[in-house]
Amino acid sequence: MVINKRKKNSRQRGYQTHGWGSMKKHRGKGHRGGAGMAGTGKRADQKKPSIWKDEKYFGKFGFISKSRMPEMIPIDIKTIEDRLESLVKKGLAKHEGGAYTLNLADLGYNKLLGNGKATKKLMITTDFAAASAIEKIKKAGGDVKVLITKKEKKKKHKEEEKEGKGKEAEASK
Repeated sequence: MVINKRKKNSRQRGYQTHGWGSMKKHRGKGHRGGAGMAGTGKRADQKKPSIWKDEKYFGKFGFISKSRMPEMIPIDIKTIEDRLESLVKKGLAKHEGGAYTLNLADLGYNKLLGNGKATKKLMITTDFAAASAIEKIKKAGGDVKVLITKKEKKKKHKEEEKEGKGKEAEASK
């Protein structure tokens, strides 16, 4: 047997609050009293204990830069020269044609520093290198190949754009 049920709102026609009590109770978000962590102020202490547990609720804590340089793990020329023979034995460096060839990334380093003297001919590949280190190794007859990072690519691109604009300005004169 089918029972026809009337809709609830039809029974509430003519009744001002439609079952929500006071007129102001069913207006939407205004009845709620706030959003999120609202109500944590001086007068109402209800939420204070939950805020005290969170040590990072109050104060400023900085930001994480998106253009950060990678962490530098440096090694100097002196350390490389001291460990050179053991590196060749382990297969991390090669001795060919009177020159030692090594990649600092294989050793776990990404920057070459200029501390120490370069007495042997070194061919080094690295991400970053100090100017003094490059100079010392070149004086000893070696070479340092510095891999170009994204930042340097951006700098070069900007410089090329500036040069291009300067040439256009001269051509238009």
